[in-house]
Amino acid sequence: MQLAFKEQDSLFDFQTFIEKVYASPDDRLYSLWDLLSQEQRFAMRALKGIRKEDQEKLKKNLLIAFSWLMSISNRLHINVDDEVWERFPGVCSYCGECPCACKKIKPSSRKKLEHKDSARPRSLAEMQAMFQRIYPAEKRTLGEEGIHLAEEVGEVSEAIHNYLGLHAMKQFDEVKLEIADCISCFIGIANSIPLDLAHELAAMYGNNCHVCHKAPCECSFTEIARIVT
Repeated sequence: MQLAFKEQDSLFDFQTFIEKVYASPDDRLYSLWDLLSQEQRFAMRALKGIRKEDQEKLKKNLLIAFSWLMSISNRLHINVDDEVWERFPGVCSYCGECPCACKKIKPSSRKKLEHKDSARPRSLAEMQAMFQRIYPAEKRTLGEEGIHLAEEVGEVSEAIHNYLGLHAMKQFDEVKLEIADCISCFIGIANSIPLDLAHELAAMYGNNCHVCHKAPCECSFTEIARIVT
């Protein structure tokens, strides 16, 4: 079986691709905490790429960390495309403006947002363009984007930890919000590099798993542990 993510595909399509290729080995080899650890591992390597001004290290690790976030979302049965649109319906999730005006108007509370489905991105490329309009890359440094990603990666873990403590739906809703915020940061870094996320993911995942090229993936736990990019 050959599976591929294509440039014109949506974020939902990418999440579905990751599920088809990795769900079986992920379920056998990794706990939810293992998945979080792998996402954190590669996200921090991406940040190291920022510090060392190594764009290739940043790019590769950003793509892999983003993929692990899809695996986390699949384990929790969260549709990330829906959650990102719910959180960012073409405007800033806090001030409700496009481009974001938080620094200028300093809102004291989160604005109630309107959702116009006609404006919803139909592909990952359109979603990346939407975030560029909301949060223009020229308004932030790459270092600031990196710090924001580190913050959101931690908040995803914290939200999941809280949910698994009491299993309350209010806490699960918080997990969905934090995953949407984390995705916005991944895309924010891609816009700052700049990096065509859909193009790069299509190149990486044009033939099943990007390492063993099998579907389902046949990489062992130790093989993944040895990956250094």
